[in-house]
Amino acid sequence: MLLAITTTHRPATDLGYLLHKHPERVHSRRQSYGVAHVFFPEVSEERCTAALFVEVDPVGLVRDRKGTSASAALMDQYVNDRPYAASSLLSAAMADTLGSAMGGRSADRPELVGVPLPLVFSLPTLPCRGGERLLRALFEPLGYEVDARQLPLDERSPSWGASPYFSVQLRTTAPLHLALTHLYVLIPVLDNSKHYWVGEDEVDKLLARGEPWLGTHPQRDLIVRRYLKHRRSLADLAIDRLVVSDGSTAEDAATADGTDAPRGDEQEHRLERSLSLNERRLEAVAAVVESLQASSVIDLGCGEGRLLKQLLPMKGVVRLTGMDVSHRSLQLARERLNLDRQPQMLQDKLSWLHSSLVYRDARFAGYDLATLVEVIEHLDEPRLGMLSRVVFEFARPKAVVVTTPNVDYNARFPALPAGRMRHPDHRFEWTRPQFQAWAQQQADRFGYAVRFEGIGDADAHLGAPTQMAVFTLQP
Repeated sequence: MLLAITTTHRPATDLGYLLHKHPERVHSRRQSYGVAHVFFPEVSEERCTAALFVEVDPVGLVRDRKGTSASAALMDQYVNDRPYAASSLLSAAMADTLGSAMGGRSADRPELVGVPLPLVFSLPTLPCRGGERLLRALFEPLGYEVDARQLPLDERSPSWGASPYFSVQLRTTAPLHLALTHLYVLIPVLDNSKHYWVGEDEVDKLLARGEPWLGTHPQRDLIVRRYLKHRRSLADLAIDRLVVSDGSTAEDAATADGTDAPRGDEQEHRLERSLSLNERRLEAVAAVVESLQASSVIDLGCGEGRLLKQLLPMKGVVRLTGMDVSHRSLQLARERLNLDRQPQMLQDKLSWLHSSLVYRDARFAGYDLATLVEVIEHLDEPRLGMLSRVVFEFARPKAVVVTTPNVDYNARFPALPAGRMRHPDHRFEWTRPQFQAWAQQQADRFGYAVRFEGIGDADAHLGAPTQMAVFTLQP
């Protein structure tokens, strides 16, 4: 089995430092199932390729196998695809030979560890038990371009049909250590099999390698189930731990801990209640939807569905989708809307997505308008670049509405101490010039026009309590 890693980063030979491997040597390590070799078939300042080649001993693999009953020790253990196709054996070899690189450690080039690099991963024989559709569903939300060619069962006998194996190239720009964890987890998931017994320690391994991307992956539950060989108790344990740590609401974490801690947004609601600000925000966004005659709307970060409830009865909106990273929020939104009691026409209009705004998701595309109501301030500022690409470059709706607090107006809230934000989960709150500069930068970069409005009664010096940007795609 073979994995090739290519970069055109300048100088491309930095790949050797990140992998802890000298390009002029062949690095070999004996495994219980064979030998893993790392070598560099291509080395230059412009382009460098490292290859991980694993020679598998099928007999040694069976002899080392644990957790297998005697009745299972049949011929299929000796005659299988393990020596030839990427599988959990390749992931195990990655952990052993590229462990330092996967862990984000580089003594000689520490400044490069977090730098996004142009990377191409080539896997000439990758089992995809679920086909190309599953392959894309796993990698595209993480920002990969997927080039896949399904291999025939036998090139000399086309009538035998296609095999479950693909020749795959994965292209991305990402820190190397993060991309390696993607491969480490997802290769066995695609194979839907592992060569070793899966116990509780495998949950810790999955969570360690899946940080920080797994908790918000749209195929999270499928990944967890397959990685843990469909052991339901282990999968439930892993998902419970991911739900608490995936960046969901404070309410999710409190519920999981069994505590009665107040929700983080109660503070914000108390501050804004006297201004009827939440209602005015929703009305302002709904007015934009109506003025732009948007027939399809996706609410990105829909929370408990307050905007969805406002938009659902609008006759001009024929397709409405609520998306959130939190399962709990989606559940509360369903309950808030009482869809079971709504006319069938309204039920058919609304759909739900569990996903993340910092990973590319093809399901976000095809809408007239996308809304982000009080969402961006919940992300760390360095991650806003990923959100911008997901929304403006990949989803690319005809219009986007973004609202966020105006931090200057906080001085008007007597119950809010100086320097404190309105919500404990806010990562930042911007002034009007800061928000307008950010919004204009996104508009210029992705081909949108943008206009700004204040929401709520404006102070002559501090402005309105909420600021809104309306982006419209330019022809």
